[in-house]
Amino acid sequence: MNSPYLSVIIPAHNEEHRLPHTLETLFNYLDAQPYRSEVWVVENGSQDQTLALAQTLAQQYKRLYVLHEEQAGKGLAVQRGMLAARGEFRLMCDADLSMPPQEIEHFLPPRLNGVDIAIASREAPGAKRYNEPHLRHWIGRVFNLLIRLLLLPQFHDTQCGFKCFTAAAAERLFPLQTIKGWTFDVEILYLATRLGMRIAEVPIQWYFNPESKVQVGRDSLRMAMDLLYIRSHWRHVPR
Repeated sequence: MNSPYLSVIIPAHNEEHRLPHTLETLFNYLDAQPYRSEVWVVENGSQDQTLALAQTLAQQYKRLYVLHEEQAGKGLAVQRGMLAARGEFRLMCDADLSMPPQEIEHFLPPRLNGVDIAIASREAPGAKRYNEPHLRHWIGRVFNLLIRLLLLPQFHDTQCGFKCFTAAAAERLFPLQTIKGWTFDVEILYLATRLGMRIAEVPIQWYFNPESKVQVGRDSLRMAMDLLYIRSHWRHVPR
């Protein structure tokens, strides 16, 4: 069977309330596209009915596949989905669908050509944020400043939860991933730059969701420590 053109990977931890609407919206968009697609929901460490719900929805949506991981961690879920997916392009997508599906076309040819990775940006020229609290926004900008100072000076927004990889890039990068939590995408992007991959920031329309899983006070120190780990651990990148 021919591989799909696009795979969408959705990490899902305690997402029983948001997942049905997200999948309905996403499949309504994908079903209208001229290319073949698939969606992977990777449930990990949930304490609600996310897994059972996803398995039930997979009977409704024939191109929906469900994976289960006992351990929590967004990075672990995305890693598992990226390596299971079969698409020529592989898009990680937050379960809150804070980026409308209509933005997906900006990550794919012919709108975007010649890159290995396209990352959604809420800060690139032309991007718009909606309804985000000012404090949350400025905490994010401080963290991005740390990322730029320590690892990735060229990117204005590395933490938006929508990133698209070619199959070749995904299969090169994700087996190397060591961080299983929130900062995994900084590690992936740092590895990609060290390997000479081409990365584009794509300005998007982004809508803040108050049910975000990131707990700023609890997670900020761990994420800052991860940046130092990435810098030290990947000083020499295997080629």
